[in-house]
Amino acid sequence: MPQTNVVREPIYAEREQAAAVQAFGKVLHAFKQARLVGPEGQEILLPEPVYRVLEQVVPLLAADMAVSIVPVGHQLTTQEAADLLNVSRPHLIKLLEEGAVSFERVGTHRRIRFEDLMEYKHKREKERRKALKKLTRIAQEAGLYDEE
Repeated sequence: MPQTNVVREPIYAEREQAAAVQAFGKVLHAFKQARLVGPEGQEILLPEPVYRVLEQVVPLLAADMAVSIVPVGHQLTTQEAADLLNVSRPHLIKLLEEGAVSFERVGTHRRIRFEDLMEYKHKREKERRKALKKLTRIAQEAGLYDEE
């Protein structure tokens, strides 16, 4: 059984692989039932859930985006969550204790659901964009920002 308690490094296509990923993405939709062909010609029918994962992942890789696959309901340690937010662990714990991010206690340890962390991250990014737009508008009104 695969290890599900580890957040793996994001997957991305190297520059020299980009063309192959794009070509694969173009032909992927042409097949109703995809198959893998082994080195000796043996064929394995690709199960429909695996095909659906490929349909979602390949366009992202082709667009030069990194991809991580995380099981639904996956719980992160405070260090894993801090790493994903690119903040220190003490700062993350402060956010947890303030109620900014939901968490559960497992014994004496805090665990954060991946979905809850991503919800917080998207909310934070939305607030940052809003603040940046406001600062830009203020700078433009003050004549401090040149749009060229």
